[in-house]
Order: sequence, then structure tokens, then C-alpha cells
Amino acid sequence: MSEPQTATPPPRKAWRVPSYWPFVIPALIVVAGIIVFPWLFTIWMSMHEWKVGAPTTFVGLANYIRLPSDPRFVEAVGHTITYTLLSVILPVIFGTFAAVIFHQKFPFRGFLRGLFIMPMMATPVAVALVWTMMFHPQLGVLNYILSLFGLPAELWVFHPGSVIPSLVMVETWQWTPLVMLIVLGGLSAIPSEPYESARIDGANAWQMFRYITLPLITPFIFVASMIRMIDAVKSFDIIFAITQGGPGSASETINLYLYSVAFVYYDIGYGSAIAVVFFVLIVVLAAIMLYMRQRLHWNQTGGAA
Repeated sequence: MSEPQTATPPPRKAWRVPSYWPFVIPALIVVAGIIVFPWLFTIWMSMHEWKVGAPTTFVGLANYIRLPSDPRFVEAVGHTITYTLLSVILPVIFGTFAAVIFHQKFPFRGFLRGLFIMPMMATPVAVALVWTMMFHPQLGVLNYILSLFGLPAELWVFHPGSVIPSLVMVETWQWTPLVMLIVLGGLSAIPSEPYESARIDGANAWQMFRYITLPLITPFIFVASMIRMIDAVKSFDIIFAITQGGPGSASETINLYLYSVAFVYYDIGYGSAIAVVFFVLIVVLAAIMLYMRQRLHWNQTGGAA
């Protein structure tokens, strides 16, 4: 008997340069030039004592070690956390409520939807200038409205105790429509069968919202919260245009303190260390949000698994 023949493996193909490399290389060069190199250079600057007009000196991690003992930086971190939490919670609550309302059928619904999203289309600086006039203690319309109800006038952004809530009011007014649009998309994807079954079982409007609508739109609320968190934690234009971090440093966030250190006091090295820590903070917050979303195991239809 002849011995069985063993199958010979097919010859390996020689590696060749992919034909698409001429299209990839320019993109990699652009990414390296506008993203990778600036961050590497920022890290390098953060390890030096670098002030404009003075020689550069390598100091290692001294700029980072200096941060916890800097009371102004610690205060800015607290302001950033407070401002971010309020700027996420309030637009999410009001945006979800507005989405539920605008999801109902009533006359002029399309026109009112368009009117509601107009603040989102305005530029932040223009919004800040309008609200600055509204916040004026003597001439502002907000204190005039309070006087109509017999309430005392407020100092709004001119008092340390009310400046951050006042700025959050502006942020909420401008970005609640964004949350509304995201949640409204989730409401449009919910089938009508669960509601029909709930009505047959005698459920009221609150029970249908609590046990049907809210669980099904939770993934969309989470996405809106993540977008708002990333945007609010690095907010600069509205705060700078209205208060410049004042009164004193009562509304100075990390972004504004970074701007002051780098471009007012010209301490480039210390400002770069603040920028690196700020970037790490944003990455950590985004990673936490993504981890929380992964743990919830949502399916593709938007319901909870």
C-alpha cells in the first residue's frame, strides 16, 4: 500500500506594501503635526520653568508637585466640578421634560420646536453679551422681572455666592435644546405597543413614563449627559465673556486659570502642567462615563438588557 500523502501547506505570500499607503501617510502626517506633536511639546514644556523673556530651565516634575499646594488651582478645580455638575444635571432634566412635551401632538408643534432650539444656534460670545446686559443690577431685565413680583434685586454675576449659579443659568438656557433633540430621537424610536398594553392594564400617564418611557430613553439621556459633561468641563467662552473669572476668582475654572497663568503671567511651564492635568481629568471623566455605559449592557434598540 502506498503511504498517504500529507497535504502541503500553501506557500506564504510575500509581504507587499499596501496599495493604499499613499493615501494614509498624508493623514498620519497631519495627525502627528496637529495632535501628537503639540501634546508631546506641551508635556516637554511642563517639565521646564519657562517664562517669556527668561531662559528655559529643566525642573522635572516640580510644576506638577506645585499644583496641590496652589490654593488658586485647588479653588479652580472646585469651581470646575460645581459648574460641570450643575451644567449637566439641569439641562438633562429640563431637556428630557421638554422632549416629552414636544413628543406629544399639538398645534404648531413644529414651529415651537424650531423656536425652542434657537438658543443652541447662537454663538456663545453673543449669548454671553446678551446675558451680561440682562444680569446688570440696575438696568438688567432679570431684576426688573423680580421687582414685578415684589422680590429684591440680585447681584447675579457680581456676587461670589451667585456667580456660578448665574453662569449655569446661561449654560442651561443655551444647551437644554441639545438634550431635548437627543432625547426626542429616543422617544421617536419607542414602539407604541407597550403603551397600548399599559393602557389596557389601566396604567396612568406617570406610570407609563416611569416604567416604559424612562427605561427606554435612558441610553439617550446617558449620551446627552456625556456630551454635556465633556463640553461643560472645558467651558471657557461664556465664563470669560461674562465674568473673566470674577468677581475676584469666584468663577475661575481650570480653563480660565490656565489662560491667566499662560497668557497673563506668561508662565508657560506651569501653564503647560495645568493643561496636561486638565487633559487627564477630561480623559478620566470620559472613561468613567464609557465604563458606566458598558456596565449597563444596553442593546441596540435603546432598552435596558
